[in-house]
Amino acid sequence: MIERVVTVGEGLAVFRSGPDEQLWRADQVAVGTGGAEANVAMTLAHLGVPVVWAGRVAADSLARRVVRELRAEGVTVRTVVDPDRPTGLLVKDVLADGRTAVSYHRAGSAGSALTPADVDAFGLDLAPGTLVHVTGITGCLSDSAAEAVRHLVTRAREAGALVSFDVNHRPRLWGDRPAAEAHRELAAAADLVVASVDEVPFLVGASSGGDPRVPGLEQAELAADALAGVGHEHVVVTAGAAGAFAIDGGDRASVVAHEIDVVDTVGAGDAFVAGYLAGWARGERLTGRLRLASLSGAAACRHAGDWEGAVDLGGLGDGSGPGGDPVIR
Repeated sequence: MIERVVTVGEGLAVFRSGPDEQLWRADQVAVGTGGAEANVAMTLAHLGVPVVWAGRVAADSLARRVVRELRAEGVTVRTVVDPDRPTGLLVKDVLADGRTAVSYHRAGSAGSALTPADVDAFGLDLAPGTLVHVTGITGCLSDSAAEAVRHLVTRAREAGALVSFDVNHRPRLWGDRPAAEAHRELAAAADLVVASVDEVPFLVGASSGGDPRVPGLEQAELAADALAGVGHEHVVVTAGAAGAFAIDGGDRASVVAHEIDVVDTVGAGDAFVAGYLAGWARGERLTGRLRLASLSGAAACRHAGDWEGAVDLGGLGDGSGPGGDPVIR
């Protein structure tokens, strides 16, 4: 039984211009909060799951904002303050063709300097009943952050906590460094592995990648079977707008993604994961977990922020989506 979720990562300040204005000529820029683990934590809190987010934070105003926003959304926050490094940034720029370009400014940030000693200092409850959620992002920020994530997972396993791992591979953060070994190490220690169709080859080999000739959900099923074939008993594989496929022991289920008017997909994967974890914590069957995950991920796409859309599931799954009356009377 899952009583609480604990996650450790880097909280980011998010800068974005308006939907029709490029950053280079924007008069005003919105400031928000992001970071994969923070997005998951805030969405879980709104879904009624007790959740702790922990991280190394700066002593600047942006860190103060990140911590304030996490707490305001119902997340319990544990931090170690780094007075010498700044808060990391994620910048969204709307291009001339309407697409959003994302850039990271995380090198040398407080969050990237996370250490195993920080993990111990957070005072996390890793007893049975706890689910520890980690991603492939935090560990790629620095050698010490990678050691910290491994240390957290080791402590969780020793304490009898469950572990979930979202590959969440970010090529711009990894650069030319090899990632497969790091992803496989965390996946091997996890009770639940979440990956996109394109990320599964990191865990099982290049031959298991998505085939464009195969429909998305069928790709996801094949990829899930590949993960099960190398020993992962509980897996979720996403296939973007096509949906997702999951295996949990002998249970198998799929979900078709909701059709919505997309504003921004950044954070949608985190919202999907949070929805799945919330369903798991509630004791939902596999199909129920996937439905909640799909709702949460779709909701996130309706807002330009990283997490704001995911905390409001209104208008999804109740006949008021595309094709319905857009006015609530």
